Amino acid sequence: MAGILAFIAVPVLIYFLLINTSYLVMIVLAAVDFVAQRRRIPFAGREELMRSRTMPGISVVAPMHNEEVGIRVAVESFLSLQHPRHEVIVVDDGSTDNGFEVLRRAFDLVPVSRQMPEDVPVREAPTSIHVPRDGRTRLTVVRKRNSGRSDSINVGVNLAREDLVLFVDSDSILDPGALLAVSRPFIEDPISTVAAGGVIRAVNGCRVKGGRVLEVRMPGNPLADIQVMEYLRAFHLGRAGWSRINALLLISGAFGVFRRDALVRVGGLDASSIGEDFELVMRLHRTFRKQRRPYRVTFLTEPICWTEVPSTLPVLRRQRARWHRGLWETLWAYRDMLGNPRYGRLGLVAVPYYWLFELIAPLLELAGLVLIALGFALGLVTVQYFVLFMLVAYAYAYAMIVTLAAVTIEELSYHKYPRWRDLGITLGAVVLENLGYRQLTAWWRMEGWVASLLGRRQQWGTMTRSGFTEVDG
Repeated sequence: MAGILAFIAVPVLIYFLLINTSYLVMIVLAAVDFVAQRRRIPFAGREELMRSRTMPGISVVAPMHNEEVGIRVAVESFLSLQHPRHEVIVVDDGSTDNGFEVLRRAFDLVPVSRQMPEDVPVREAPTSIHVPRDGRTRLTVVRKRNSGRSDSINVGVNLAREDLVLFVDSDSILDPGALLAVSRPFIEDPISTVAAGGVIRAVNGCRVKGGRVLEVRMPGNPLADIQVMEYLRAFHLGRAGWSRINALLLISGAFGVFRRDALVRVGGLDASSIGEDFELVMRLHRTFRKQRRPYRVTFLTEPICWTEVPSTLPVLRRQRARWHRGLWETLWAYRDMLGNPRYGRLGLVAVPYYWLFELIAPLLELAGLVLIALGFALGLVTVQYFVLFMLVAYAYAYAMIVTLAAVTIEELSYHKYPRWRDLGITLGAVVLENLGYRQLTAWWRMEGWVASLLGRRQQWGTMTRSGFTEVDG
């Protein structure tokens, strides 16, 4: 035991020092990106963009499965988004509730005969296609047998009639100007830009009316409060930093916009993949690199999509296990990119980073904690090393500094949480994240990894939702 501890002591410290230092580097890169994007906002010219005839159209594709409660409000909000030319395509993935009937009555839907192009392969073709009777509302509702979210999106891609395709969950809320903001990189660089992602934020606790977030608030549920910090760190800082050096590997499937021709070129989403959003972006990188075509995958901090995060441990456990399983299976499928100079900074920096600091992190974190704690209990680890491990290696102090830096930059840039009470909750969440939450999520991530290695079938489970805090008046 003493020999094992002596062997791993310094490497473990170095590993966690590196991983948290990398977060600080991402914060610096993201801060530079924030400054650049904030300077452009006053000159965004949204009114001119709304009148522009050169603005690329967007097809908003929203898969739906048993979303009866909120689907009408969601579709109304999608249709009212600010954009000169956008359509909404809702794909009913074999729902067993009355969601379709809600839409049929709300929009006076009638069946139409439309031939679906076969630009990307699908498992289940539409059984019927419906549009509003008025002939003006740019809404298409597709019904099909259940075949999963990815296959439903592929159906929407085939039916999309605009140059850009936006994936969004039907239970999410978009800021009114999100489409205009996320279109900007395609206007500034229409040849190279193939995909762009936006920020995902937790809507838990916010005041919502008619599919719009009226007031941003912290959830007040400790589990959800911590996830607010996670999302802020991952989207505002992690992805903004990677985008800054043109090495972004992941665009969230909950809010990502792609050039339709690029989606067709790579064959759409892989319906068999657990981490379909990650896999799609990796496939885009590989395809365009091999074809030696100029391209860019970018991230924007301004457009925002609001979604409900898990507020119970069982649901969060399934989510994190699934995410890590998808991470492993995608990295393994694209293992030829690891350290491959052919892919430039993707192969030499980004992909190795995901292997070392995303995939392996929960294994080393749990193993290091168990061994160090056991060694301390048996008197094999000095008090000085144990304290150093907790403050630096296991990142109680370091991680708090990183997260507080992230919160500070976000608050200075966007000031989304105006109440002092929310600031207090934020500070409490920063502390609580390292006192049990990280250990639990590390364990759940390991469960997903082990399940994949053992070949167990993925069980998606049900995302139990509490619903948005709708307000009257």
